[in-house]
This record gives sequence, C-alpha cells and structure tokens, in this order.
Amino acid sequence: MARLAWLFVSMIVALPGPLLAQDYPHRPIKMIMPNAPGASVDVLGRIVALKLGEALGQQIVVENKPGAGGAIGMEALKNSAPDGYTVLGASTAAMAIRPNLYKNLPYDSLKDFDFASTYAITPNAVIVSSKLPVNSVGELIDYLRRNGDKVNMASAGAGSQSHLAGVLFMQMTGVRSVHVPYKGGGPSVASVMADESQWSITPAPAVVSFVKQGRLKVLAHTLPQRTELFPGMPTVAETVPGYTFSGWTGLVLPKGTPKSVVDKLRTTLLKLADTPEFKELIAKQGAVVHTSTPEEFRQMVANEIDAMGKAVRAANLKISE
Repeated sequence: MARLAWLFVSMIVALPGPLLAQDYPHRPIKMIMPNAPGASVDVLGRIVALKLGEALGQQIVVENKPGAGGAIGMEALKNSAPDGYTVLGASTAAMAIRPNLYKNLPYDSLKDFDFASTYAITPNAVIVSSKLPVNSVGELIDYLRRNGDKVNMASAGAGSQSHLAGVLFMQMTGVRSVHVPYKGGGPSVASVMADESQWSITPAPAVVSFVKQGRLKVLAHTLPQRTELFPGMPTVAETVPGYTFSGWTGLVLPKGTPKSVVDKLRTTLLKLADTPEFKELIAKQGAVVHTSTPEEFRQMVANEIDAMGKAVRAANLKISE
C-alpha cells in the first residue's frame, strides 16, 4: 500500500508544467503577510487575496507573520513547499530595507524567491503639524534651514521607511532636523498631530482621513508625477528634483515554484488589476495599481536594495549581525 502511495506521489510530481497549471489551484492558497494586521501593506494584501481568490476559484487565506521587520514571514515563505499553495505579499521593508540593516538575514531577497508581479505602489506623504507655519515643501525647507535644530522629525523607528525617507529629503535639500523615532507608524503620525513632532514622511494611506479632519497638513506626495489619487497635490520632486520615495507591494513565492504556476498567478493578477473595481479598491487605500513582469520585479528589488543602502549609510545606522 505504501509503495502504491509513493508511486502516486511520484506521478503527481512528474506532471508537466502546463498540466499542473491547468489543475492549479485545486485547494485553498495561504498568503503570508509579514506585517501586523491593519497595516497598510496588510490591507492591500487582503484586497489582493480576496479578489485573486475569487478569480482563481479558490480561497486565499491570509496568515499574518509579523516581527523582525518582516524577516519572520520571509523566512516562513522561503521554507515553504514550492508548489504554489504558499505565497507572500512582499514590500519594501522586508525585501529592500532589511537586507541593508542586518548582515545575517535568514533569507536572500534576490536568490530565495520567485517573483510573480507587483500589485501596488504606495506613495508617502510629507506631513506637518497643523500648527507649523508652512504650506508647501519649499516653505518647509526654508523653515528647517532657519529652525532645524529645534524641529522634530518623527519616524516609525530607526531604519524604517519613514526614517530613511526623511534622511534622504534632508540630504538632498541640505537641511537639518531632530530625528525622533517612535515604535511604529501610528505613534509617529500621532506625535505630529499632537505637535510633539513637527513633520514626517509617512505612507499616504495612513494619513488621508486625518487630513480631511484638519488634524494634519499634507504638503506633497513622493510619486514621480502628480496623480488623480491626490487631486491638486504636488510632488516633492517639483521642489526637490529627483526625489522619489514610495513603497511597493508584490506577490512572491518560494524558489523553485513551477513556472506555469507562477505564470497563472501573474496573468490572473494582471487581468484583475485592469478592472475598475480593483483599481477603486486599491485607490481607497491611498495606493496606485502597478504590475510588472517577474524580471522587472526582481530588478526593481535589486535597485531598491541599492537605493536603501545609500540611505542607510547617510543615516549612519549601525548594521546588526
């Protein structure tokens, strides 16, 4: 009996790629989110899980594995079976920032995973306290040149995306500010609302509602060009040429996943991304739909690792073992 079972398993493993893709998926898929529930990246991933699962005809179950800046979730994916039934919603923090902060990560962002496609770009926003007498990026730069040593810049923590975005901004403009790290994006935004800190660069989805309530001022976003997502809002690059610093999210799988399975996930995601409903759901989270080929996705990660490395060095952050 055991011999027959082994023969059956061997036959399944030996099935050609196209046949695997034709049958895939025949059971629920697990989507690892290396972030805490409710984070902007988590919300975007849940939208993808719901709509992609509907399109594939199988439920995609989200499993949050937060901690260690995303390393716990990334390691879990690396050690998963490469059969297409475990995927991960990857983002800038775990795949591009973390490799620049730790020498001995349990994964290699470029070597240990197969890339399907990106699905969203999340712009950051330059926010200031409603009490700060500035209403544009240019005015913020002038204000910091005069008062930088007395002005606090909040971040979600040393080495976080908001910290590095602020460091890059100061480096490119030649201004100073006092860096105040908080334990997460929520507390850092709250500090700006309370005027404990005076400015920050933080994911736009996290602050849209506060701006509408008049509790914060948003001066610009970090996409390269203006977007209908934020009508009338300028880009930072209009004042600081070349400045861009946005987050991204995408679908990755364990290394060795059959190409036919990766291709099916990608083509299904691309069709989904072209629908008005999906675009609207992503836009409501302050993000822009963005897809890519696996090669483009991998190259983007490589470029981001390089760019984040420069920001980490500019911030004089200590590299941990």
